[in-house]
Amino acid sequence: MKAFMRGSCVCGLLLVAAVVQGAEPRIVRDVPYAEPKNERQTLDLYAPVGAKNRPIVFWIHGGGWRQGDKSGVQQKPQVFVDHGYVFVATNYRFVPHVSIHQMAGDVARAIRWTHEHAAEYGGDPNTIFVMGHSAGAQLAALVCTDARYVTAEGLAPTLLKGCVAVDGDSYDVPLQIATVKQRSKDFYTWEFGDLEQQKRLSAITYVAAGKPIPPVLVVHVAEHPETKLQSETFVAALKQAGFDGATFRATDTDHVKLNAMLGTKDDPATAAILAFVERLARRSRFTTDSQSRE
Repeated sequence: MKAFMRGSCVCGLLLVAAVVQGAEPRIVRDVPYAEPKNERQTLDLYAPVGAKNRPIVFWIHGGGWRQGDKSGVQQKPQVFVDHGYVFVATNYRFVPHVSIHQMAGDVARAIRWTHEHAAEYGGDPNTIFVMGHSAGAQLAALVCTDARYVTAEGLAPTLLKGCVAVDGDSYDVPLQIATVKQRSKDFYTWEFGDLEQQKRLSAITYVAAGKPIPPVLVVHVAEHPETKLQSETFVAALKQAGFDGATFRATDTDHVKLNAMLGTKDDPATAAILAFVERLARRSRFTTDSQSRE
């Protein structure tokens, strides 16, 4: 954990004032969430020492649906642990061995494991924030908008309290294919399949009033034409349907640097994400406390 930062951004009220900034978290690696155990269906957990009933940040790595690993979280676990969260980083299987639909199923299965075992690691099983970068952003948005993934695992969609999608380009797959160059069109068509499958794997498809969709923050590189268009289109659809959706435009950065800087001191995107989840965590805590008094 020496690679993690030893400070943190301060956004609003800390969830738990007793958390010691920069303290070494409890770490558990390579936990299987499916049987038989395999590397691509495992997760890592990072928790404040002595944690109890803390909100959970569930992180999905990127890599073009073909590569990447949960170990590439860089500074992210430390900053969230410093702010009183349990941090979970998951692996998932890749194409061409499985479809993107099956990848989203892996994510939902890992969320189920996290929910079932949260208390063992000091987490609140009913307060989970789903986050991801790049391909992980697409998967996070899809699982948080198409409730069938979590309900198939026997979970209530309401336990997902928020979604943070970082610089994804596939919230509306048909739009992405329509607006990129031919070489990229071929790539996305190969990854996502025909038009029916593209729509099925697009988070925007499921945005409609009355759906159990949590608040969404979409972070994107300010000047990147593809992620900017995708982010703004997705959030506009959320708002039009009456949901809590917002964008954060990250300046002076790029796709790789934006992800690498998350969790570092004075990083604007980190501050925006922390403010977003802390607002929702306080709301969740207030609702739970109010219900317990009734």
